[in-house]
Amino acid sequence: MKKIITIAIIVVSMLAGVYFLTASSIFFQGDNNDQAYRDAFSRHYKMFAVEVPSRLDFSGEVVPVDDYNVRESLDKELLVNTYWHSNTILMMKRAYRWFPVIEPILRKNNIPVDFFFLCMIESGLENVVSPAGASGFWQFLKSTGTSYGLEISTEVDERFHVEKATEAACKYLRAAYGKFNNWTLAAASYNMGMEGLDSHLKTQKTNSYYDLQLNKETLRYVYRILAVKTIFYQPVRYGFYLRVKDLYPPVPTRVVTTDTTITDLADFCKEQKVSYRILKELNPWLLKNTLTNKERKTYNILLPRDGVVSYEKLMDREEDPGKLFNDTLNVRNIR
Repeated sequence: MKKIITIAIIVVSMLAGVYFLTASSIFFQGDNNDQAYRDAFSRHYKMFAVEVPSRLDFSGEVVPVDDYNVRESLDKELLVNTYWHSNTILMMKRAYRWFPVIEPILRKNNIPVDFFFLCMIESGLENVVSPAGASGFWQFLKSTGTSYGLEISTEVDERFHVEKATEAACKYLRAAYGKFNNWTLAAASYNMGMEGLDSHLKTQKTNSYYDLQLNKETLRYVYRILAVKTIFYQPVRYGFYLRVKDLYPPVPTRVVTTDTTITDLADFCKEQKVSYRILKELNPWLLKNTLTNKERKTYNILLPRDGVVSYEKLMDREEDPGKLFNDTLNVRNIR
């Protein structure tokens, strides 16, 4: 029996080798095999239209998906985010780290959790800076950030402080909801401003975002949020297969409180036995190597709780790293 199995393995291996050589010759012999090359492409490369939900809401407000224009606008953003694989996967990975930080702040301020997806499309959950100077996860301009209580100076920029920027975003969204009495319009106003949106509503004599003719960016804005939300809650349906161990886990931190000047943050890092890079990674709101604190304000500086941060240590905290992030799970109950 063993001999028969061995012979069978040898035969299969030889056939596989012949197939490989034949396939290689087909693919690499040049112009004479263009048709075979095209045939192989058509056999192996497949693209499919995506599913547009028949029912959808934003923050409990019904999306009129039966409206052909709404459906097509949503279809476009679902296609963009489904097939822009790298960007969508990176947002899913980062969401695992940041949802547990942002979601409780939204809930505390009575802001619907769907606004987490607004944050996702604004920045991809990165501390980016736009060409216009909008900064951080929530993409505040300097003037707007300071008006909602963020400190922005040459040394400190709290637009890059995720918790404080989220609190500021909540203040804006609460004010927008107070003006429009509608979360969808509050979301749209985050892109174009309350006064600009209000002017369009009055001119066009409507109270629905879905009936407005707006600039291209704001016209896409809510649909982008809806598309990311839909894919995020049904990743497998849209072709995304990630395990817990593929996501970016939260980094356990400890807080060092200071109300004095720190003349050299690199020396501060040595005292705390952490690298300068990790300090800046956990506290991107610290812009320079100094923290001049003439007003004796209290600052909370985050440092890794366990010293050196290794991926293995972070994964040791997860109950089931191999679990699939699938259509029955989300970051609220996967942990």
